[in-house]
Amino acid sequence: MNRRLEGRLGFRNKVVFWRPYGRMRAFEVPVLPAKSPARAPLQAHGIRLTRQRELLFEIINNAHRHLNADQLFELAKKSDPKINRVTIYRTLKVLKQEGLIDELDLLHYEGEQHYYETRLKRAHAHVVCLKCGAVQEFFGEPVKDLRDQIEATLGFKIEVARTEVGGLCADCQGEDAVDSPEEVGQAAS
Repeated sequence: MNRRLEGRLGFRNKVVFWRPYGRMRAFEVPVLPAKSPARAPLQAHGIRLTRQRELLFEIINNAHRHLNADQLFELAKKSDPKINRVTIYRTLKVLKQEGLIDELDLLHYEGEQHYYETRLKRAHAHVVCLKCGAVQEFFGEPVKDLRDQIEATLGFKIEVARTEVGGLCADCQGEDAVDSPEEVGQAAS
């Protein structure tokens, strides 16, 4: 149904679903702006545009943390109550295959959980605290230098690189210094 007809019927900002042998029904669903920032990378990779794909890519791209599939589902459901888990997993698969997102395990801190981020960011390393699970992203010349060194030394053209570093964050190091068994035993004697 075209936009003019939708407007005349009072369904502006709604998507109209029509059943051949039933009544026409309208549901409130999110309609992304025509020039959504998520649209350009999807189009550039030849991905068929659907509102769910745009929505999911936009959530991942705008997230300030790494999200797993369940978190993505909950966030997407707030914008589109009709979205389901199967759509989330299928969309993640398409976005991974097309090289738009990376699937991260973040040193398996939370078991076999996987997290997602876009590849639109510049090269960086994920720094994971093995005690509290805090994840920080390190952007800097050493990451770029490592890529350049690998390419120069091995004659290898890097297409994808993921760098993960595990250790203890500053807060957990401070807690370990206070709670370490050696210090507790020394303080008691």
